[in-house]
Amino acid sequence: MASLDKNTGDAETSFDAKQVSEDIATGEQKQPKVDVESDYERSKEFAVAEIDKTEAGSKAAQAATAPNQAVPEAKEVNSKAIESDANPDSFLDMAREISPKP
Repeated sequence: MASLDKNTGDAETSFDAKQVSEDIATGEQKQPKVDVESDYERSKEFAVAEIDKTEAGSKAAQAATAPNQAVPEAKEVNSKAIESDANPDSFLDMAREISPKP
């Protein structure tokens, strides 16, 4: 694993990484071949646990993600604009009813 040397700014590598690099350069060791597509396809096998592929796993997942409280169904609300008589006195009367003067 590489880490950045604070003094020089160079990336330090572990002894093992340096040794492997030197062995490949001298021909003592073959350079590993990396097949990204194959590795990716194989990694998909580990993406889902075996239990999750079964009925029991499906039920467990539903139970784990179910809400703790009952969720009410959404109700449709019909709203319409209220026609205003544009009389400021009506507003003042309503305001006095809500908070009368002491």
